[in-house]
Amino acid sequence: MVYGYIRVSSDKQTVENQRYEISNFCSKENIYVDGWIEETISGTKNYDKRKLGELLEKVQKDDIIICSELSRLGRNLFMIMEILNHCMERECKVWTIKDNYRLGDDIQSKVLAFAFGLAAEIERNLIAQRTKEALARKKAEGVVLGRPIGRKSDKVKLSGKEEIIRDLLNQGVSITAIAKIYKVHRNTVSKFIKERL
Repeated sequence: MVYGYIRVSSDKQTVENQRYEISNFCSKENIYVDGWIEETISGTKNYDKRKLGELLEKVQKDDIIICSELSRLGRNLFMIMEILNHCMERECKVWTIKDNYRLGDDIQSKVLAFAFGLAAEIERNLIAQRTKEALARKKAEGVVLGRPIGRKSDKVKLSGKEEIIRDLLNQGVSITAIAKIYKVHRNTVSKFIKERL
């Protein structure tokens, strides 16, 4: 499948320029676009909160995402790297027209994947370090961290899914299958059913 991805930041901007660029490119390359994804949203908004996130969840091996330039995917380097890394894991290709960028199955892409993975790991470590330092500072200031002893949170991973889970159970869907749907452990589903349904 070939997807044309178009993003503009505001209603004042038009998607037509990007659509024309992608259509023109595909015409020259003799490629047919199977689906268009258009959205009017800031590139600073995390990709999983955009239509792009839905697209990234459904792409498969050898699918191609075509956009006018890398900045259409995201506004900062780490977000773009995370998106490209996700595409590489799914063996999906990303092509841009203005940058003439090709993410595929060649050695250059593999080197980039290594760089992306390394950069993402460094970023995760930096975030973890900053979090530890902030928690240590709060503790030194006498702030009691964590949930009060003996108190349970009202919100759990499956909060808000009661109706859907009830329907699935009524249809005979197993606890293990429900756990796979929501990417949680089957014990989490069992406990949720006992306590909430």
